[in-house]
Amino acid sequence: MNNSVFAIATNITSNLGLNTAAHWQALLQEKTSIIEYEDPTLLKTSFWASKIDAAKWQIIHSRTQSNTLLSPFEQLALYSAQEALASLDEPLDLKETLLILSSTKGNIEWLGVKDKNRISLSTSAQLLATALNIPNAPLVISQACISGVVATLSAMRLLQAGMYKYAVIVGADRFTSFVLNGFQSFQAIAKAPCRPFDANRTGINLGEAAATIILSTSSHPPLASIVAGSISNDANHISGPSRTGEELAMAITRALKEAQVPASAIDIISAHGTATPYNDEMESKAFGIANVTHAPLHSFKSFVGHTLGAAGIVESAMLIEALQQQYLIPSLGYETSGVPITLNVTTKAQPASIQYALKTASGFGGCNAAAIWKKC
Repeated sequence: MNNSVFAIATNITSNLGLNTAAHWQALLQEKTSIIEYEDPTLLKTSFWASKIDAAKWQIIHSRTQSNTLLSPFEQLALYSAQEALASLDEPLDLKETLLILSSTKGNIEWLGVKDKNRISLSTSAQLLATALNIPNAPLVISQACISGVVATLSAMRLLQAGMYKYAVIVGADRFTSFVLNGFQSFQAIAKAPCRPFDANRTGINLGEAAATIILSTSSHPPLASIVAGSISNDANHISGPSRTGEELAMAITRALKEAQVPASAIDIISAHGTATPYNDEMESKAFGIANVTHAPLHSFKSFVGHTLGAAGIVESAMLIEALQQQYLIPSLGYETSGVPITLNVTTKAQPASIQYALKTASGFGGCNAAAIWKKC
């Protein structure tokens, strides 16, 4: 069994840019894509979010319009996957490739309009696989907001088991009235740009994005390697996270054990960091229990908002870039700690020696995930 799994290409498509490089440049400039919108068709009051603008959608549609059967959600996912594949020096053997689609809502705006089989994520995944000429049956991961990290870990394990040589992992979710009003009903939407882990945080900003990570069992050449991961569930509440953080800590410590590295080896943490009161509090407690509070930490949601099923892949792609660039990622809006356990929150992009990176995610239903990435 080959235990080495490498990331060989990434793409991020959001209102911040149409590739990973554009997102990295925006990060260095501390440029967020979260702005205030006035759109009564979505919400009666103004709201802050990150929606892909018309000019970028025009490019996305123009590159995918030959696939007339695809919905805007599927076009967004296809665009990201195509861009990641096009960045490779040589094409993949598609017969040895698995497609994984990560999403929480998919074509939710078609609910009550289209046949339920057309709305199914399995239908979207098959349409994407066909458009990409990947002959193997695709896999769908839809596990609330940890979907992207779970998809990445699932791909890692399938490649380690020798079932495939390559995995194209695509995460996507669009900005819809359904999602916006759902989070608004929880009173979770911030009335300004989100401020993860800050004392004055007031909630999340929703984002719209697609992202792709291509994994391989060959170096091909590598960007980074994914070495371990774990999933847990606290079974606390349908939407509220654990009050103790023990279950996320369990996922982190199990991932560290699998990676055979001590907690002290973690050099950077990409937190879930939604900027909601309970999530950030729970994460801080988990990091304390897992003994990783020394590590520089950030939430990339301060740049692109919470992109739901794409979030774990967007944020992992940025971690891969941090490992490549040997730079810490800042968390925008952070000034004063607002969580019970003191964290080492990064406020400025800066050079650093980064060998091991930790990505965490938590979601509705009490689910938690942790993944360990390593510099190549």
